[in-house]
Amino acid sequence: MDETHAPQQIGGIFYRIGLFFKPVPLLGYLLGFLACVLLEQLAGEGLASLLGLPKIPVLFGLLTIFKVVAGMVNLLIKGDVFNWASLVHIPSVLAYLTVIYLIPLGVVARTAVKPANSLARYLQGFPLVITALVQLGLMYTVLHIWAEMSDYRLITLKLTLIAILLTLSLNIINGYMGEFSCSHPGFMAIGAYMSSLFTVGLFSSDRVLGDAVFTFSVAYLSFPLALLFGGMMAALGALIVAIPSFKTRGDYLAIISLAFLFIVKSFFENVQALGGSRGIAGQPDWAALPVIFITVAFGIWTINNFVTSTMGKALNAVRDDETAAEAMTVNTRKTKMSAFLFGAFWAGVAGGLLAHVLRYVNPAMFGIQKLAEVLAMVYFGGLNSVYGSIVGAVSISLLGEALRPLEILKWIVIPLLLILVMIYRPTGLIAFKEFDVRQVFGPKEVD
Repeated sequence: MDETHAPQQIGGIFYRIGLFFKPVPLLGYLLGFLACVLLEQLAGEGLASLLGLPKIPVLFGLLTIFKVVAGMVNLLIKGDVFNWASLVHIPSVLAYLTVIYLIPLGVVARTAVKPANSLARYLQGFPLVITALVQLGLMYTVLHIWAEMSDYRLITLKLTLIAILLTLSLNIINGYMGEFSCSHPGFMAIGAYMSSLFTVGLFSSDRVLGDAVFTFSVAYLSFPLALLFGGMMAALGALIVAIPSFKTRGDYLAIISLAFLFIVKSFFENVQALGGSRGIAGQPDWAALPVIFITVAFGIWTINNFVTSTMGKALNAVRDDETAAEAMTVNTRKTKMSAFLFGAFWAGVAGGLLAHVLRYVNPAMFGIQKLAEVLAMVYFGGLNSVYGSIVGAVSISLLGEALRPLEILKWIVIPLLLILVMIYRPTGLIAFKEFDVRQVFGPKEVD
């Protein structure tokens, strides 16, 4: 193959793959993934054993591949002993992925184009909420079957869903509003602590918060109230940042919000009534996968409605030219305050979910590393885009887990990837693209 034509030919392959899947609606992909996870549930262990794998690849084989890579890196750098037989696992993982995921997904999704489009058109006759609930129900079924095969998959999926909500909430401020806020881990910490104070303080006995105030069997029904309380307290905390910073211009929000993050972290480290640096443990196990999925889906819907509303359009006008927006009678201060508090509220809800997934919370979880992580998700996925936030959160979360075997080298690979994205796609992978719910859940044109 001529080296000068190689990139063009590779691009042509991806173009043909895109054409192949172009007429497939979301329903078709969901049916394809459902076939994949059912096949894995039935034949995954047997195929893994046949291919010489110790167990089913829990994260699409990425962990297995990077464990081999980590072993080779340690051989080169530290001179550690390397198990050369483990190299066989790489082609075995690729074969597993091909048989379990790639072939069934391609066959089912492409075969189901006409029936899936017909079903999508039929669902269009119902209210949009019915169409969305049907397809979200199928999506949840796929995720539930995939996650129940491994506890590691389940916790990874939960944390990824929470990351989506957190990334979307920050994109409201850093993307749609055009400011640069560093306070989101602080809002998340407030939501995590306040929701824990609600659930542990009222319904659980704890060495820090004392004995439970109430004990009844359906206490878990109060969990939405705990999340709402955490979100509202985070929004209240956002006022501390918003009131002084929005009287200024330029980079002052970044400075004030970073100071706020350090203040919140220091506050929780020094208040012994909330556990101090040890934190709070013993949160009830109420953050099940259905609860998180419903909360995140509702959050995506609410945030998308906000950024596409009149308030969202005003927010874009303020971002593009605040002086011109004021001249066009936009109340810029009210618009910015509303967006900032709205983003902080959802960050607080994400913090409440995180505290009850891990069933432990301490101030060290909400430092500079968490800030770098969520900023990476926002800017990698794309500014001013709900699609971009979802892609960024999922990509960075899964990449971070996949690179875990590389240990410290993980924090070299991810920043390098971000640098490349910033060079070639300064606004992120999918930026300035509206999330059209009707288009997402509707049928596709078939040639």
